[in-house]
Amino acid sequence: MENNNKSMKQLQEEVDTYISQFKEGYFSPLAMLARMTEELGELAREVNHYYGEKPKKATEEENTIEEELGDMLFVLICFANSLNIDLEEAHNRVMEKFNTRDKNRWTRIETEGE
Repeated sequence: MENNNKSMKQLQEEVDTYISQFKEGYFSPLAMLARMTEELGELAREVNHYYGEKPKKATEEENTIEEELGDMLFVLICFANSLNIDLEEAHNRVMEKFNTRDKNRWTRIETEGE
């Protein structure tokens, strides 16, 4: 991998450059949601194999949680790009919400001096 410190904007641009080389372009929002659901199922299966009660069959392909999360991220970026959503801005809005509305929702870790 050439750059391990890509910004969200760079990730979105990289995916857009990849998708833009194909006539089909991005899938429709409904198809994108179906793809995301499919990838989420694959992630759930891997988590269940590693941490749950369902070991893999000897004939099953070896995937990793990291790989499945990568697939989820790719589809999420495709979904956002197809709707012209800036994921960095979306993230900033969510963090603002958590830092205001939910700031006292969870028990904080005490640090020295408190």
